[in-house]
Amino acid sequence: MIRLTDINRIFQMGDQAVHALNHIDLRIASGEYVSVMGPSGSGKSTLLNIIGLLDKPDSGRYELDDRLITDLSEDELAQIRREKIGFVFQSFHLIPRLTAAENIELPLILSGMPPEQRQIRVNDALQAFELQQRAHHRPAELSGGQRQRVAIARATIMQPSVILADEPTGNLDHQIGAEVMLLLEALHHRGTTLIVVTHDRELGARAHRQIGMRDGRILTDQDNDTH
Repeated sequence: MIRLTDINRIFQMGDQAVHALNHIDLRIASGEYVSVMGPSGSGKSTLLNIIGLLDKPDSGRYELDDRLITDLSEDELAQIRREKIGFVFQSFHLIPRLTAAENIELPLILSGMPPEQRQIRVNDALQAFELQQRAHHRPAELSGGQRQRVAIARATIMQPSVILADEPTGNLDHQIGAEVMLLLEALHHRGTTLIVVTHDRELGARAHRQIGMRDGRILTDQDNDTH
């Protein structure tokens, strides 16, 4: 369960204060599939960064699985990110010098998992995402769709309970983007909470619940009756 109560995030732009998030109240139950939509500057990526513990609110209360997050130390936040949250970004964020398999393995190394267990987990991920033939290729040698599959495999290798996807198809053509969304939705069908930030209405309409933002506020929050 994600519970945000009266969350505010303010950025200083010169002598002007910009309310990126303005008194946000939001509840997302475990296992939900939610899209967050809105124009550039609406606050949707800032909201995702706070949910994902990449940023902190200036005020308000954030609870994740009934644990108060807002007062935790950086080390405690890092541990929760590692164990509970997977990130998928538009620009992939892969490490150029590492192979596909090494990029996928990185979270396991950081968690301290023994090499034998890491190898089993990585091999399973390569097979699940149809990357066996690209395991030893670096990102520059992969197509956009293959890079995003590597990024999703890396995001899910720790078996997180929440996946946060920020414009996950933004750098992909329509067909490859649809394939990437099917991969993410398959994770949701297995019980993972999936939150997708997008400005693409067609993509946002795939979610079971759609949140609309503008000027740092939630304007709409509705269930998708077609699902």
